[in-house]
Amino acid sequence: MTQEILRAEGLRKSFPGVQALDGVDLTLRPGEVHVLLGENGAGKSTLIKMLSGAYHPDEGRVLIDGQPVDIRDAGTAQRLGIATIYQEFNLVPQLTVAENLALGRPPRRFGFVDTRAMRRQAAELLARVGVDVDPAAPIASLGIARMQMVEIAKALALNARILIMDEPTAVLTTGEVDKLFAIVRQLRDAGVAVVFITHHLEEIAEIGDRVTVLRDGRSVAEVAADTPQNELVRLMVGRPIDQHFPRRPAEVGEALLTVRRLSRRGAFDDVSFEVRAGEVVGVAGLVGAGRTEVARAVFGADRYDSGQVSVRGEPLARADVHAAMRAGLGLVPEDRKGQGLVLGDDVAANLGLVTLRQATRAGFVDLRAQRREAAKVAEQLAIRMTGLDQEVRTLSGGNQQKVVIGKWLVADAGVLILDEPTRGIDVGAKVEIYQLINALTDSGRAVLMISSDLPEILGMSDRILVMARGRLVGELPAAEATQDAVMALAVTDVEASRVQ
Repeated sequence: MTQEILRAEGLRKSFPGVQALDGVDLTLRPGEVHVLLGENGAGKSTLIKMLSGAYHPDEGRVLIDGQPVDIRDAGTAQRLGIATIYQEFNLVPQLTVAENLALGRPPRRFGFVDTRAMRRQAAELLARVGVDVDPAAPIASLGIARMQMVEIAKALALNARILIMDEPTAVLTTGEVDKLFAIVRQLRDAGVAVVFITHHLEEIAEIGDRVTVLRDGRSVAEVAADTPQNELVRLMVGRPIDQHFPRRPAEVGEALLTVRRLSRRGAFDDVSFEVRAGEVVGVAGLVGAGRTEVARAVFGADRYDSGQVSVRGEPLARADVHAAMRAGLGLVPEDRKGQGLVLGDDVAANLGLVTLRQATRAGFVDLRAQRREAAKVAEQLAIRMTGLDQEVRTLSGGNQQKVVIGKWLVADAGVLILDEPTRGIDVGAKVEIYQLINALTDSGRAVLMISSDLPEILGMSDRILVMARGRLVGELPAAEATQDAVMALAVTDVEASRVQ
């Protein structure tokens, strides 16, 4: 048997009101990719934070090369050869790419930071991950996908023996995922033990060797990476899920949202569509196609140069979020933590965010009524929490997303724009979100859903709009839509597609 590089035995960790880990075991071997699988809230994040020194276990022990170790902080973890790439980037936006890659250990010459050497080293690391980024560029100027590749380059700089990757493909395109997997295979072949966390089940057999499944804070199984997906789902959620995309078509009514010839210079051009009551209209396209930009303009969060947005036939004022909300529009943004939640506030406060103005009289908020409505929606959505007073930041990703959607239910929004509604959410929580979408359309609401997950778009949409380079290039009814048909439209070379 191959020697173990790391062994975790009986790890336990509790927080006020929550047993995060309740006896987790994990073994890592040199030269393998070990996938860590589980629903949001299963304990994956708590486990990797213990291995990286952010948390300390209440019980249990960790052994490196057969010797017990006490990983009390990140510095200890790094000295032991453990590097972690978190889902939330650990980068300093104000510093350059080179400065971030050398943070804490810059090359020096005559006692001063050697900027030229630092940039040269950064260029070599960036070349290893196959990303074309100027080492002198500020991190804040990069897109999400390039930030992810910089994080990976930063981990490579540590020459780690154990590399932990938390949802590294969540924000990457297909081509970028291929590059990442090539890097992971190189590391594995060099003897590095890789812990790989993903919610994309199709990635497991492609990149993994073994899988440890966590459920409710316990390690429930260790299986081969080629285990059938249905069995992995059963192990994760404790029950079989027969339908991953349980779309239930509803009766289609009047047009609730109408968009006519919407344009914004340099972003999108001449976009027209409508969404009817009882309908889920999916919006597909490659990264940079302009989908999110259109959604934000429709909601009034961003300006547009020309065109018209109407709700139930009534035109909306441009760039006026409050007018959109009064008309019954709601937006669930792709960045739920940065734009959809107040992380330091509790569940009740977040559910009441949209209706705060209506609940205010003479400068006072009717907190009792707000809490009553929040409790009703929390129960309706089955939000898993210790209570309405629990901080939103401590909820799992799936339950955070329910809160973001729930605040629009409290506000009784008639049209919901969902931008990447299941990104970073496990398969069990995804199905719950899909069932919620069914409930929304059953009640006569309309849903505009943007997603980069093609199976999700195909499985949950009644009609699919496809965007390419800022233009709407096609519409497909669900019965005629296939992955090939959608992708053929998404890569359309639209001539002069963006207004100059």
